[in-house]
Amino acid sequence: MILYFYESDIMSRYGSGFREPPWVMGSPKEVMDWVEASHPRKEEKEKHRFEKKFLNNLHIRFDFDVDHKLIKSSCVFCRLARLNKIEEDFELLSTVELILRGLAKAKFKNTAKIVVDGKVIYKHPEKKTDLRKTIENISDFSKEISQGNTVEITALLDDIEKSTAIIKVKRVHREKEHSVDIQIKGKIRVDIYHTFVNYLEEKIGLVED
Repeated sequence: MILYFYESDIMSRYGSGFREPPWVMGSPKEVMDWVEASHPRKEEKEKHRFEKKFLNNLHIRFDFDVDHKLIKSSCVFCRLARLNKIEEDFELLSTVELILRGLAKAKFKNTAKIVVDGKVIYKHPEKKTDLRKTIENISDFSKEISQGNTVEITALLDDIEKSTAIIKVKRVHREKEHSVDIQIKGKIRVDIYHTFVNYLEEKIGLVED
């Protein structure tokens, strides 16, 4: 005896509004169509694979979205040439810590160097994974950083992509300069760069040049 099921019978047999897989009853073609729809072939997956995009030798400048005051020069020529100074109202130590945390989120692992007002206070490019430890021990440099006006951080990304980030943070700078200057030498993924910048935007607030 051969039993014939109508579509309405199949859909309601288990009290569900969904059709059952075709191997419950269906032709070989229906089975293959169902498999292809549920599990695309490798060639189809390759078409939709996420294509990574990169930035090369990036150089950007930002200002923090904070209050600031103008320090006018006594020299008339200096004022005309915009050589007056700007003092930004942010705490340098906490800002450096946030930048290091942002670099960690962007997969940088090595703090190669920290320089305060031209003086090297930390230099260990040979350590491959010391960035998070540097963050944990940032209080060791609290006196030097808190009393400084400019901090330069060099961090290394040594993975599939290799790049060096040189970040200068200036609490006091010339009028035509910016409080943050970032150079990334080498190749960095676009999504990693945005992870870093978005973190700083969230924690501090940035005004892009």
